[in-house]
Amino acid sequence: MKKRQITIKDIAKALHISPSTVSRSLADHPDISQETKNIVNAYAREHKYKPNALALSLRTNNTKTIGVILPQIVHYFFSSVLSGIEDEAEKGGYRVIICQSNENYEKEVKGAQALLEARVCGVLASVAKTTTIYNHFQELIDSDIPMVFFDRICTGILTDRVVVDDYAGVCSAVEYLIRSGCRRIAFFGSPSDLAISNNRRMGYEDALRKNGLPVDKELIKICDNYTEALRLTPELLSLPNRPDAFFAVNDETAIGVLNVVKAKGLRIPDEVSICGFTNNSLAEVSDPLLTSVDQHGYELGAIAMRLLIERLNGVRDGDRIVSKIIKTNLVVRQSTR
Repeated sequence: MKKRQITIKDIAKALHISPSTVSRSLADHPDISQETKNIVNAYAREHKYKPNALALSLRTNNTKTIGVILPQIVHYFFSSVLSGIEDEAEKGGYRVIICQSNENYEKEVKGAQALLEARVCGVLASVAKTTTIYNHFQELIDSDIPMVFFDRICTGILTDRVVVDDYAGVCSAVEYLIRSGCRRIAFFGSPSDLAISNNRRMGYEDALRKNGLPVDKELIKICDNYTEALRLTPELLSLPNRPDAFFAVNDETAIGVLNVVKAKGLRIPDEVSICGFTNNSLAEVSDPLLTSVDQHGYELGAIAMRLLIERLNGVRDGDRIVSKIIKTNLVVRQSTR
């Protein structure tokens, strides 16, 4: 059985003095005699006493703890973001508490409440797909807890935010497909509740219009995961005038498209080009290797954390909202011409 850590009360009982005397001795308080300090500190060292960091931080009203609310840790993009967040937090002397919503509004609300109860210094958040009401985030702000939204933001709440340039990333990728000779480009996107979904669809549609190609609603589908891609891709490939390219909102969906296209006996990229969005590890092991838009998740997470620490340290004016945009780049591989 693991031995219980001793407390200030345990030391006080063993030495027949008050807990307050122990506490002040450990803090080197001038009102306590040096002899008492020596006795208390010697006993504490001998019994491997460790101060309760949380209790200390609550007394000083600074928990040095940051809460992070994100949709899915298993998603490559969000795990990259989290790495950036944690590295910057460590540099600043902060701990991180992670709440995963799993794209569920109710879980997101519970996570926000848990962070409020934990008295975190600040919160970094990326909104779940199913979230359309944002009272839980407003409650954090009303409780004087600074927030920074990243990637999936709430436009109705005025906070610092860090976002990917989704529009430009998709626009440049679709224009690349057009320059390579593709004319019937399908778009697999996310539900329109999210701002990033609309930005990516607009990037796709504007790229077509700029290059004199029609926007065919038949080729635009809500499809943002591997399973849905397996279901919907055959429908589009069975059209009399089938797509000669697919742009998918993430790499998992693009891999689903790729597997269906291969199973249909169509040659990639000669007959069908495929492009994803994220540039995760799947893109580097698929057959053929997947062309994808790199979101630079680690950089996004690091910048979001730095913005929050600046806010906590009073580096910036409290009323000035900062928006940072992370530029993307297209990583061309074998799935496109």
